[in-house]
Amino acid sequence: MVRTQMRLTEKQAEEVKRIARARRVSTAKIIREALDNLIRSGTGVTVAAEDRRARALNAVGRFSSGKRDISRKHDKYLAEAFRK
Repeated sequence: MVRTQMRLTEKQAEEVKRIARARRVSTAKIIREALDNLIRSGTGVTVAAEDRRARALNAVGRFSSGKRDISRKHDKYLAEAFRK
């Protein structure tokens, strides 16, 4: 493990301590778990955004509604879908 220092707001420190007490673990463990969850979720990471964009572009053209006039009547079809 690598030792590091950080500053928390009073509210953050209180919440971390409360969670740690409730779970009977150290505050360091709570912070490490929170960081692990952030890293896994990719939140706020440019690589994750690029990955989402690539996956979205990969999906383009893979699905078909079977309708040939979807670009002209998309509002009509959307309204119908929301009524269901």
